[in-house]
Amino acid sequence: MPVEEISMELLTPLVVQLGFGGLAGFVVGYALKKILKIVAVLIGIFILGLAYLDYVDLIDVHYDRLFEAFQKLAERLIGEGTAFTGILSTNIPAMGSFVVGLALGFKKG
Repeated sequence: MPVEEISMELLTPLVVQLGFGGLAGFVVGYALKKILKIVAVLIGIFILGLAYLDYVDLIDVHYDRLFEAFQKLAERLIGEGTAFTGILSTNIPAMGSFVVGLALGFKKG
């Protein structure tokens, strides 16, 4: 088998993985940024609503407990994220291009 055929056999799947991973990463990054903006606005409105209801003495907000609840949620999400890294490391070329695409999509979004 000539060297050119061998290199094309190896190169074609790599190009497909890089292209698909980059495109998928861009789409996910773009959508993620848009969703995070919406979530940030909703959380802000929720916190402002709680602060207003606390201000007019309609409810009593325990901000220390609210902070602890958000802190526990963040710790749980970060703890589950470490298991995800094993999945990502199984296919390095596609994941590398996915991460680059994700960064570009997040920046563009």
